[in-house]
Amino acid sequence: MRPIALLSGIALLALISGGSLLLGSQDSFAVHMLAHMGIVAIAAPLIAVGLGELRIHRSAAALLFAPATPLIASFVEFVVVWTWHMPILRALARTNVATLLLEQATFLAAGLFLWLSSIGQPDGRKRAAPSGAFALLLTSVHMTLMGVLLALSPRPLYGTDLVVCFGNLVSAQQDQVVGGIIMLAIGAVVYLVGGLALLGRLLAPGDQRGAEG
Repeated sequence: MRPIALLSGIALLALISGGSLLLGSQDSFAVHMLAHMGIVAIAAPLIAVGLGELRIHRSAAALLFAPATPLIASFVEFVVVWTWHMPILRALARTNVATLLLEQATFLAAGLFLWLSSIGQPDGRKRAAPSGAFALLLTSVHMTLMGVLLALSPRPLYGTDLVVCFGNLVSAQQDQVVGGIIMLAIGAVVYLVGGLALLGRLLAPGDQRGAEG
């Protein structure tokens, strides 16, 4: 199962980066958001699951799987996501391919950092850290907040020209609304489900008996 998850995550990254989705995101904010969510909310957790049994050097594992690390990773992702969605940086990524690739690379790094530290299992131990569950739920909250702000903004934040959004010519405002909905439907939901799944593992009787033993 883990190899399949790893290969699926890598294949999705290749599809986004090498196909028309990433380059097509330069004009449409909604398409950009779909690429963004595909990286941080689908590819990153798949790769993290696939790397769950990876042997990590003891010192690196101690840092990556420290109790507070998922919370730090959640803050890092918060900073990365909100910074890159500043209008001035979004405009730069629309006009410069190198900046666009840098943007998506930082999204991937932040996403992997959060998912690995939250669901990673050092030394093969089958247990979830409470901070991992909280970090994913916290990330879901700020993803929800951004999605709502984008969808309900009274004016477009990323330009005023008409754009082609998934084959349809729409206004910048409509394009932004679709982007906000995509963030809510994918990002907020995936992080919420991930956090609840970790919380469920923590509350499972088997985990409780293992902790007592």
